[in-house]
Amino acid sequence: MSKEKEGKEKSKKKEAVKSLKEKRADKALKRKNRSDE
Repeated sequence: MSKEKEGKEKSKKKEAVKSLKEKRADKALKRKNRSDE
């Protein structure tokens, strides 16, 4: 595999992990807000 392709694959994985973490954080935040009401 070429270095360029490898870098793109890694950044894709990073983006996926990032969005997954953001979704989880968003869910936790919504749950927290609901319990505060």
